[in-house]
Amino acid sequence: METLYWSCLAGGVIFAVVSVVLGDILSHALDGFLDFLSVDVLKPMVIATAVTVFGGAGILLLRYTNLHQGLSALIAGIGAVAMAGVVYVAYVRPMENSENSTGYSIRELEGRIGEVTIPIPPEGFGEVMVRLGAGNTLHIASSLERLPLPAGTRVVVVDVLDGVLRVTGLDERKGDVV
Repeated sequence: METLYWSCLAGGVIFAVVSVVLGDILSHALDGFLDFLSVDVLKPMVIATAVTVFGGAGILLLRYTNLHQGLSALIAGIGAVAMAGVVYVAYVRPMENSENSTGYSIRELEGRIGEVTIPIPPEGFGEVMVRLGAGNTLHIASSLERLPLPAGTRVVVVDVLDGVLRVTGLDERKGDVV
């Protein structure tokens, strides 16, 4: 029984090290091949935690208590399941919910203030930089009123038509639309 515990402990530690070092490489190489095995609670980190705790607790119980092997295996199993549950609830689930996306819809730009980077002629297209999140995004733009807008002019995105921002100048003194 001690061999089983040592195997679980060593296997769990090796799995943790390999998954940290080679996790991204292996995930990319398999390209979702094992996704059908994915069950919400059965994450690799949770399984590795359970196996490692089972092995470690089993070794400690065998060496430092006079419990029967079956009882020590039962206690080690309960501890493993409990610790895996704690890891899932305290770490895995919150980390899944904390993922951020940098994606956005072009419709989200309506009403945003931007700056002309390439002059917009009365009958044509230029470019506008709009601050979005922690970065800036550049988009093709046209003048809504068909007025020329030189580079550096602050504008408001009024509408989006066929992927082109339709903008109007912003009066800096009043904060009003020109």
